[in-house]
Amino acid sequence: MPYIPVEEHLPGITGLLEYRKDTAKPIRELTQFLLRGPSSLTKTERELIATVVSSGNECTFCTAAHAAAVNLLSGDQSLAEQIRKNHSQAKISNKMKTLLDIAAAVRVSGKAVSPGMIEKAKGEGATDIEIHDTVLIAALFSLYNRYVDGLGTALPRDASYYNTLADRIVNHGYTRLPQGYDHLKNQTH
Repeated sequence: MPYIPVEEHLPGITGLLEYRKDTAKPIRELTQFLLRGPSSLTKTERELIATVVSSGNECTFCTAAHAAAVNLLSGDQSLAEQIRKNHSQAKISNKMKTLLDIAAAVRVSGKAVSPGMIEKAKGEGATDIEIHDTVLIAALFSLYNRYVDGLGTALPRDASYYNTLADRIVNHGYTRLPQGYDHLKNQTH
């Protein structure tokens, strides 16, 4: 049961963003830029960062949402689960593994990122901007995870909601739907 009054048909972060559209606007813009804007990291790779951080923070809603986005973007229905179990054993590049190591460290504390981790990532071909964006995405998703869980947001009643959400994330991004979310009131989630 959410700790504040949010729309029942909007589980997770969407209900919180609708609750405070004024604070949601810059949150959505930053997320859209980082996860969908120009980058040498693919959309899938950026969603992997969100998944690793959310999973490590034990945020059920965010983990499921971004894992579904990873699977949809990659076309590999097992990739998100590989990442959640042990990203160092997943079928991803060594560069991405080192960036996920950095993201996982940021999740714990910014000070957990070591010079050795940075050098290892650079040795695998990570650029300074990729390292920067990995740290910022990891920090941002730690914020989101705490936002979602700190206000006790509801989980969808139907797990298929995450596939619908992933489709919206992949095809629309992180901006607010132009028509809002009232159309979801009559849908089962």
